[in-house]
Amino acid sequence: MRKLIGKKVGMTQLFDEKGNVTGVTVIEAGPNYVTQVKTVERDGYNAIQLGFGEVPAKRLSRGELGHLGLLKPSDKHPKRRALQGVPPLAHLTEARVKELTYKEGDVIDVSIFSVGERVDVTGKTKGRGFAGNIKRHGFHRQRKTHGASDRERAPGSIGAGTTPGRVEKGQRMAGHYGHTTATSMNLRVMMVDPTRNLIAVAGSVPGPNGGIVIVKEARKSGKKENK
Repeated sequence: MRKLIGKKVGMTQLFDEKGNVTGVTVIEAGPNYVTQVKTVERDGYNAIQLGFGEVPAKRLSRGELGHLGLLKPSDKHPKRRALQGVPPLAHLTEARVKELTYKEGDVIDVSIFSVGERVDVTGKTKGRGFAGNIKRHGFHRQRKTHGASDRERAPGSIGAGTTPGRVEKGQRMAGHYGHTTATSMNLRVMMVDPTRNLIAVAGSVPGPNGGIVIVKEARKSGKKENK
């Protein structure tokens, strides 16, 4: 599966030769480094691990630095992993592949996708903190009349009395809203710019500007369009 880790830049508009306008989300997806290769013989399946987001080495733990091959061998650890050409990276993900065409240290950019292709984009939605029933679940207000001076945004009854005598699991109530993993599916690729590591997809994707997203080939529609 073709996959890239990227960063949501923001939304803009693209015009075609007929003057039609499309709202797009621009994603900085690359460069991605191959930080690990998994094989059927050793791991039971073929996959590559991708890394994105170069950061200062002091922001990573020694375990993370060792995994990226950024620690020198010593007398105590003579068999430390050596991975050449990979900088300190903050984000890792794994992509299963049918054939292993990459090796550790390779760089993958947005050129693996093409204009007209369909992709899925996964990210963390914006966090909204603690929210009530109306904002979180779309409940209606209650009446303000007949003495209900402070009940208009209250949830109302949350369960029966004697039977079952408790609140059922899964009851929709106030609580933490947002900051959950969501996927926008079947988004059409409108632009690919390998020189600047940018890819633009039609429509919106989850998360705020600057949020980390994963772009991968669509599961339900992998066909290209000529429009």
